[in-house]
Amino acid sequence: MVLMMEKSLWSSMNAKIIGSGKECVVLAHGYGGDQSVWEKIVPHLTKSRYRVLVFDWSFSGSVNDLNLFDLDKYSSLEAFADDLIVLMDEMNLTSSVLIGHSMSGMVGCIASIKRPHLFKKLILLGASPR
Repeated sequence: MVLMMEKSLWSSMNAKIIGSGKECVVLAHGYGGDQSVWEKIVPHLTKSRYRVLVFDWSFSGSVNDLNLFDLDKYSSLEAFADDLIVLMDEMNLTSSVLIGHSMSGMVGCIASIKRPHLFKKLILLGASPR
């Protein structure tokens, strides 16, 4: 089962939920990547019991609208955290597990401080210390 978001700014980020499990895992890729880095593990997560949210950050070459990336806006990780929060709100997600690679690990930390109820756990893969 793949659920596409309604037409919005976030549709340009290729956001989709795969699977129909009770718990949700949010997979956030690192800088310079896109959601394809998760393609080998998504089937295992959805087979287990999870719904999986994958998306592409605005800097990714996989986004439909390359004008989404604003260098001034995204000069701090806080802007990415705000985007993650809005995306999760639009997808009606709470108490999710975030797996954040590289910069997305730190983005997840910032977002979890701002909106703790959105996250059940944070799993940081090679996250930057700042």
